[in-house]
Amino acid sequence: MSVIKTNFTVTEFVFLGLSSQPKIQVTLFIMFLFFYLLIVVGNMIIITIIQIEPCLHTPMYFFLTNLSFLDICYTSTNVSQMLSNMVGKKTISFSGCATQMYFSLSFGMIECVLLGVMAYYRYVAICHPLHYTAIMDQSTYIQLAAISWFISFLSSMVINVLTLSLPYCGPNVLNLFFCEVPSVLRLACTDNSFTEMVVFIFSIIIVFIPFLLIVVPYARILVSILRMWSASGRHKALSTCASHLTVVALFYGTAIFMYMRPQSKSSQAGGKIIAVFYTVITPMLNPLIYSLRNQDVKGAIKRAIAKQRT
Repeated sequence: MSVIKTNFTVTEFVFLGLSSQPKIQVTLFIMFLFFYLLIVVGNMIIITIIQIEPCLHTPMYFFLTNLSFLDICYTSTNVSQMLSNMVGKKTISFSGCATQMYFSLSFGMIECVLLGVMAYYRYVAICHPLHYTAIMDQSTYIQLAAISWFISFLSSMVINVLTLSLPYCGPNVLNLFFCEVPSVLRLACTDNSFTEMVVFIFSIIIVFIPFLLIVVPYARILVSILRMWSASGRHKALSTCASHLTVVALFYGTAIFMYMRPQSKSSQAGGKIIAVFYTVITPMLNPLIYSLRNQDVKGAIKRAIAKQRT
């Protein structure tokens, strides 16, 4: 597809998607529809199990409920657009693109902050168990979750207002399968260095700083675990932390690569692969990681199945 710069104001964007071959598109549609259903069903199961099992009504599983709900919202915002493009028009209106960018970035930012909050919770639970109930009471962890949602929606609004205030007069082709700030910024027909700097600063605040705040507590957590006398206690603590660190590595690794690399050196093909990871693969793996590596969740699922059989 040739891309020609013109002087008209962009009213819609065209997606190149993952492939232009009809047969490949059908295969991709079936595959990603299956992945999307796994994400929705898997996360809904986790949310339901946590709600019906009184033993899971703890701060950790409260945050996990938020994380599962976020994964459903995040993938519904992006993957639904990708699936629609594979079977219908590969276009989206300017307002539709703006809406998708806002919610997609908001949900992604919330997950970044929430993973940092979950790391703080585990640090308190493992390193300061005697002060845990005083530090992490119900009002505290509800407030932490609410703050995560608020600052992320506010930050996303700032970034999107700056991005959409730039003039877009052509081209209007996005070499991706959904609207995202870095890919849309490349289409601005004016100097966008200020907006890119703002995006980079917010990426440091919302992505990189929480990542560092995860690394430091987990280093102290690891030291505390290694000092435990009980082998079973060490195994349980390591198993719980390993599931969280796996999610952190998958999500933060791809987010940092996408938002904190120089745009001029970006590989668009590589960007598509990375986008698939953090929009589809990571949310799909989250329920498997948290259920298969968590004895409490597995036990709750077994009890729920047993109740259904009786």
